[in-house]
Amino acid sequence: MLQPTPTPSERKEKPLLDPLSAAVASRDADVLTLVGEALAEKRARLALQPIMVAEDQTMPAFYEGLIRVSDSAGRVIPAAQFMSVVEETALGRQIDCVALELAIHLLRDTPGVRLSINVSARSIADGQWRRILDRGLHKYPDVGQRLIFEISETSAMFLHEVVIRFMAEMQPRGVAFALDGFGAGLIAFRRLKDFLFDMVKVDKSFSRNIAEDPDNQVLTEALISVAHQFEMFVVADGIESASEAAYLTQMGADCLQGYHFGVPKFGF
Repeated sequence: MLQPTPTPSERKEKPLLDPLSAAVASRDADVLTLVGEALAEKRARLALQPIMVAEDQTMPAFYEGLIRVSDSAGRVIPAAQFMSVVEETALGRQIDCVALELAIHLLRDTPGVRLSINVSARSIADGQWRRILDRGLHKYPDVGQRLIFEISETSAMFLHEVVIRFMAEMQPRGVAFALDGFGAGLIAFRRLKDFLFDMVKVDKSFSRNIAEDPDNQVLTEALISVAHQFEMFVVADGIESASEAAYLTQMGADCLQGYHFGVPKFGF
């Protein structure tokens, strides 16, 4: 029997995907499935990248923990393939929960080490994530003194009242906060005073070829000056050469991070 021809309104309800969109949608669905299975089967780890003291570039000030998940064969799924897909979903909250648990356990097992992890404002407002944090800080009180939360400008402004309230609550427990991607997002300089950031991470786009780029030099100098005016520590991100490291140290950056000092890896 012939199927009736769909009416125009029925066709609108189920829009056809062009081949490229269909391929992207299929890939995203596959990635979401892989990541969900990896988290359920505890196939997640933190890769660590050192953040070096600018005046002594052999000395790590702290490490950034970056979540990595692997497939059933042990192959690491690059974060670039899934973070943009999951960050606004429930799976994104789950990733932040797993990263927090891994960070607390790593700090528990390695006294003296300081560690930063990324967190979104949505996760800060998430009950499960907060329970993991509260339980960890209660069980291991010294962990708070060595834990740093990195929050992007976009995320901080998205739920700024939630973020500000959380910062005030965590400050007495020693938890520090870093503004990630400083200079590339939405926070106007006048809004910085509303938050309780201890440090800023100058966006990596400003570090690139800074010794040869007068525009980046002017912008980066302004960002460092503003951060120091607000008594915030400055981390220059995205350092890929000795010349970039030397130039940013001369400009007043307190710490340096980038592939010049080491790629994220498992273990110290």
